[in-house]
Amino acid sequence: MGTGAGTALTAHQLIGLLVDPGGFRGWDEPPTVQTAGPDPDPDYRASLDRARERTGLDEAVLTGRGLIDGRPVALIASEFGFLGGSIGVATAERITRAVERATAERLPLLALPVSGGTRMQEGSAAFLCMLRITAAVQAHRAAGLPYLSYLRNPTMGGVFASWGTLGQLVLAEPGARLGFLGPRVYEELRGVELPPDVQRAETLAGHGLVDAVVPPQELRELLRRTLTVLGTTPPPRPVYTSYREPSLPAASDPASTSASDTGHPDAGHPDAWDSVRRTRRPDRPGTRELLRRTAEELVLLDAPGGRDGALVRALAVLGGHPVLVVGQQRQSAGHERPFTAADLRAVQRTARLAEQLGLPLVTVVDTAGAELSARAELDGIAVEIAHCLTTLLALRTPVLAVLLGQGSGGGALALLPADRVLAAGHAWLAPLPPEGASAIVHRDGAHAAELARSQGIGAHRLAAVGLVDEVVPELPDAAEESEAFCARLGAAVVTALGELSATTELDRLAARALRHRRLGDLR
Repeated sequence: MGTGAGTALTAHQLIGLLVDPGGFRGWDEPPTVQTAGPDPDPDYRASLDRARERTGLDEAVLTGRGLIDGRPVALIASEFGFLGGSIGVATAERITRAVERATAERLPLLALPVSGGTRMQEGSAAFLCMLRITAAVQAHRAAGLPYLSYLRNPTMGGVFASWGTLGQLVLAEPGARLGFLGPRVYEELRGVELPPDVQRAETLAGHGLVDAVVPPQELRELLRRTLTVLGTTPPPRPVYTSYREPSLPAASDPASTSASDTGHPDAGHPDAWDSVRRTRRPDRPGTRELLRRTAEELVLLDAPGGRDGALVRALAVLGGHPVLVVGQQRQSAGHERPFTAADLRAVQRTARLAEQLGLPLVTVVDTAGAELSARAELDGIAVEIAHCLTTLLALRTPVLAVLLGQGSGGGALALLPADRVLAAGHAWLAPLPPEGASAIVHRDGAHAAELARSQGIGAHRLAAVGLVDEVVPELPDAAEESEAFCARLGAAVVTALGELSATTELDRLAARALRHRRLGDLR
């Protein structure tokens, strides 16, 4: 794989791997446009004839309707054996009609491209057809319908730069060559060889450009789970005619004693510095463990840095609610995971995806902070934090934030604009870690505990200034009761999702604006 020689599976074989037995019905009719133009080149016509004889197909793509575990889906599958899967005018027309039919029939759409790009023998006319296909795909997505793509080896040129990568989820086969310009053309135009790993599926996944690298034999199961999430109808709830302002934690809970009961803002609450230290325990449950313990259905997606990165992205069903999750995974064995500009761009992409699919977005905050380096500055990390804030504030779907542990600096703030915020009992939020704040105020790190206690960083103090709506207790520490804590937090998440999803969009957005206008004021 990865050599550009073409995927090992034909279009028919791949469709056979994916759909239920006997579940595929083709939509294709003989091409009605002149594939070779009004004055075709004899050599090109001969190439077409040979391709048809070799593949048994009349064009470089198959389209139709299939069933995946009983769920209907429209499919568009390229055939590399037909002139390298290249896109001519007739190919583009077939693809466009299939997209339009999927939209009309309200079907999820799965694209399975493998292509060298535009069919050079047809020149600019074929090249411009990428716009035709893209317009149809955009209309499909605008109709609120899923569009998934699985990039095969190779997917290049105009296909990669248009409809191939417009999937709300972009999947790829292992080792696939994926890119804008083929290595032969690159070398001819630039005079140097293209580094071999630049256009590999795994490289693109590591940069957040591909959502998952999946072998063909595992694709059906991933699609089954994805379609299950996307096809889940949330449990019925009464529709609120106006938004209910969430209440503070109940005073009857010893872990939730209000400041007014004691005369001291932190009386009855966990010590802030103790909480900071507890949230740094490597055995504390993180985003992945929370999802594994609480989700009825889970599709983990790739993120920048892969398993060693600081971000978790997933489609999930939580208490019957289909959601998109984007969360920080703080700890690794032996090192902290800095939150990078690429992670922040992936957060924005995930948020936009939630809006396109009409799904609530759940963000999970647990970070020691954004990356601090010259590379991060040049990569625009501060700008990406700002873009995350505006993206989440403007999102039209419900947004639920979970402050799970550490909440240090702008990397934490970037995931906190939300309609509702839940916090673990020992979770905290601060402009800097306490040691950093001590360095600024006292020019040393020795006053970290003092700063933690005086800055109001704990979950209950955050409730008092309007950020946190519910504190989920730790008894006494999430690391010591992981299963029970995740169950409590999961139940709180489900309750909040039910209330947010049942609120009208107009009321929810108005309440979100008012909420953020008042943040920082004591209640």
